Amino acid sequence: MWYHKLLHQQSRLQNLMKRGNIAQGLHLSNFKSLFSLSIHWCHTTSKSVNCTWHQHEDHLELQYAGTVMRFDYVWLRDHCRSASCYNSKTHQRSLDTASVDLCIKPKTVHLDETMLFFTWPDGHVTRYDLDWLVKNSYEGQKQKVIQPRILWNSKLYQQAQVPSVDFQCFLETNEGLKQFLQNFLLYGIAFIENVPPTQEHTEKLAERISLIRETIYGRMWYFTSDFSRGDTAYTKLALDRHTDTTYFQEPCGIQVFHCLKHEGTGGRTLLVDGFYAAQQVLQKAPEEFELLSKVPLKHEYIENVGQCHNHMIGVGPILNIYPWNKELYLIRYNNYDRAVINTVPYDVVHRWYAAHRTLTTELRRPENELWVKLKPGKVLIIDNWRVLHGRESFTGYRQLCGCYLTRDDVLNTARLLGLHA
Repeated sequence: MWYHKLLHQQSRLQNLMKRGNIAQGLHLSNFKSLFSLSIHWCHTTSKSVNCTWHQHEDHLELQYAGTVMRFDYVWLRDHCRSASCYNSKTHQRSLDTASVDLCIKPKTVHLDETMLFFTWPDGHVTRYDLDWLVKNSYEGQKQKVIQPRILWNSKLYQQAQVPSVDFQCFLETNEGLKQFLQNFLLYGIAFIENVPPTQEHTEKLAERISLIRETIYGRMWYFTSDFSRGDTAYTKLALDRHTDTTYFQEPCGIQVFHCLKHEGTGGRTLLVDGFYAAQQVLQKAPEEFELLSKVPLKHEYIENVGQCHNHMIGVGPILNIYPWNKELYLIRYNNYDRAVINTVPYDVVHRWYAAHRTLTTELRRPENELWVKLKPGKVLIIDNWRVLHGRESFTGYRQLCGCYLTRDDVLNTARLLGLHA
C-alpha cells in the first residue's frame, strides 16, 4: 500500500513538472528527499506575512509585499549583516567579498516571523528582514525615485508660489535651512532674501549650506563685464540658456548668484527647468531621449587671458540617467562650450542633431522660461545639474558674486535634516 501511494505521488509530481506547474507540487514536502530537484518552492502564510520563495540553481526568487525579486546567492552571502561580516558602528563591510565562493548555494532557507534565514555550507547563518530585501532588491529600486522633484514651466512655478527664505532665519535656525533645502531639492532653484549685498555675507551664506568648491575661477568669484576672463559671462552680451562647467568631468553641482550692484537696464536672469523639457522629449520622442542619453560628447574650455591659462575637457552625454530606473539626474547642455563631435560615427551624428534640435525646441519654448530680476539682497541658488540659466543683455555697471558648492555636501546636509535627497 505504501509502495502504491509513493508511485502515485511520484507520477503526480512528474505530471505537474511537465505542465510547468511546479508551484502546486511544493506542498509535497515529504518527497523532497526522495526526488532530486534543482528547484524548490516554499510557501508560508500567516496573519502578518505572506511570503513565497523559490530556490533556483544560482539564485533565490522571492515574492513578498506584491514584489517578485531575484537574488544571486553570492549577493545574499556578500550582504550578510552579521557581526563577523558587517561593522554596524562604522556601517562598513568586514567580509572579504573575494573570499566568497562564486558557486555558493545555501544549505537551508527558512522563515521565522519576518526574517529569512540562510545557512551556508560552512555553517554560517545570514538573516534578512523581508522589508530590507524589498527595499534593497533590484526590483524594488526600479520602482523608486532617487530624488523626488516637482517639474515646472513658468506658469507652474509661479502658481506654486514657492516662498523665499529670510537670511537670518536661514542662518540661525535649522527650520530655515531645511525650508531652503526642501525648495531647492523639489524645484532645482531657491531664493534667500534680505542678504547684505557683500561678498563676505554671500560667502557666509554659502558655507551654511555646504563646502565651497574651488575651481579655476577661484573659491568665490566676483565679476563685472570687464572681460577679465575668457568667458562670455564676463561681458554685457545676452547669454542663451546653458548649464555651467560642462567641460569638467563632473560639472559643478550647485551655483550661487548674488547681484551686488546694477546701475543700468536689462540683465534679467533666465531660468529653465531642463528636466521638464527633457520629460517633454521623452513623452513625444522617446527614441530621441534615449539617443541623447547614450551619445557621449566632449565639452571644452580654452582660456588664454592675462595670467589665466586653462584647457579643460569634460565628456558625457547631454542627458544622464540611472540605468536601473531610467531616472534623469544630470543634464549637460551648453552650446557655447560643446567641442567638435568626434566621438560617434557619421551615421549616428545626424540622428543626434535631430534629437538635440527637439530638446532645444523644448528648452526655448517661451512658456518654459522663468525670468527673474536679481537685485542686491536676493540670492539665487541653482541646481546646475538640472536648471539651465541665461541672461538678457544689459547696460551700465553690474557686479555679481557667487561660487560653486560641492553637491555631495549639499545632499549630505539635506539628509541629516531628514529630507529625501
